[in-house]
Amino acid sequence: MRKEKQLLLDEIKEKVESSSFILMSYQNLSANVANEFRSILSSTGGDFEVVRKRILMKALEISAIDVDKRVFDGHIGVIVSKDDPMDAIKTVFKFSKDNGDIFNVVAGRIEGRVYSSEDVATLSKLPGKDQMRAELLGLFEAPMSQTLSVVEALLTSVCHCLQNKSDAAEA
Repeated sequence: MRKEKQLLLDEIKEKVESSSFILMSYQNLSANVANEFRSILSSTGGDFEVVRKRILMKALEISAIDVDKRVFDGHIGVIVSKDDPMDAIKTVFKFSKDNGDIFNVVAGRIEGRVYSSEDVATLSKLPGKDQMRAELLGLFEAPMSQTLSVVEALLTSVCHCLQNKSDAAEA
C-alpha cells in the first residue's frame, strides 16, 4: 500500500475507533452545500468527511467494527462526533430534510454499538440531552411547587377569614 493511502487509512481507523460516527450516502452534493453542512455540523461538535469506500471498509475491518457491506452504495460520507453524537444525528436529519433529502444515513456507531439506518433515524427523533435534563428537573420541581402553592393558599385563606371577621366586627 502506498504511503499516502496508509496514512489516510490510519487516520480514518483512528477516528472510527475513538469516536461515534454516522455513515451516509449522498447524491448531487455541491461544494457550497457541503461547506454549509460542515459549518452547521461543526457547531455541534461533528466533522464531515468524504472518504473512499475501500479505505473506509478496510478501516472498519481492521477496527473489528461490523457494518453490513451492502449499505455502501453511492458516494459515502462519514460524520464523526467526539462530543454528543445525538446533536450531530439531529443536525444530519434536519439538514437533509431542509435540502431535499440529499443524505441517506446507512449506518452508525454510537457509544460502541453499531446501529442500522432505521435505528439511527429513530434515535434522531428522541429528545436531546438538554431537553431530557429540563424535563427531569421539571419532574423534581413539580411536587415542591405544588406543595408551596397549597401552603400559600392556606395562608391566604386565613388572611381572608381574619379580614372578613374584622369587617364584620366594624359593621
